[in-house]
Amino acid sequence: MFLQKEARSCKLWSSSYLITNFNDFQLACLGSFFLHESVFFLSGLPFIFLERAGWLNKYKIQTKNNSPAAQEKCITRLLLYHFCVNLPVMIISYPVFKFMGMRSSLPLPSWKVVSTQILFYFILEDFVFYWGHRVLHTKWLYKHVHSVHHEYATPFGLTSEYAHPAEILFLGFATIIGPAITGPHLITLWLWMVLRVLETVEAHCGYHFPWSLSNFLPVYGGADFHDYHHRLLYTKSGNYSSTFVYMDRIFGTDTGYRKLKALKKTGVEDDGKEM
Repeated sequence: MFLQKEARSCKLWSSSYLITNFNDFQLACLGSFFLHESVFFLSGLPFIFLERAGWLNKYKIQTKNNSPAAQEKCITRLLLYHFCVNLPVMIISYPVFKFMGMRSSLPLPSWKVVSTQILFYFILEDFVFYWGHRVLHTKWLYKHVHSVHHEYATPFGLTSEYAHPAEILFLGFATIIGPAITGPHLITLWLWMVLRVLETVEAHCGYHFPWSLSNFLPVYGGADFHDYHHRLLYTKSGNYSSTFVYMDRIFGTDTGYRKLKALKKTGVEDDGKEM
């Protein structure tokens, strides 16, 4: 009970400090941008170092590695797109969020409200992202837009946001539509952003660890699920889902992946019997 009170007091102090020293626009736009950049690069850069050093290779999904030049190209483009696309979008969309009721003032929302909203965002984002992603895999849009993201057939964490500016705007809509229509507290928006960034970085990291969430939560896609999507031809890849896999399962766009998993499992079982 004492620890809970201390934690809540700390949250209240932090919120009071931010509200006192920064206005809503600064927190919602510049604060969100800084938070996004920090979480994105701090979670994504370690996978570059892992790949270069060759550490934990037994958990790497593909044996192929990206060249340092390819990795540096990705980082350079990301910084350009983040400052020239992401930040302006945050600034332009601020009036919409404000109109829908987003606030940064006290009191903070209850965990019940926060968790309900976050769950809703995940479900809505999965639905919108799935159909948007499938559309991007049509011939013309893939060639002129989505092929940029697929330049990296062997993805690593930072490639999760490496995309054509038009795709950033198009699929980014899936991420912001939930908060845009509910007008959450800024704390909820920030939590959603952090969870979404960590999820997409993990899905593109190129490693499947024993502690990966997909090993414990069957409906979660993760790196193994999305890596399959990157290494196949655009017309045959499937696995279009964002966080969870139920949309692919419902519409039958993960059959190739499931067949491959079944074959691998059968092969492992056969090897075990022979031994």
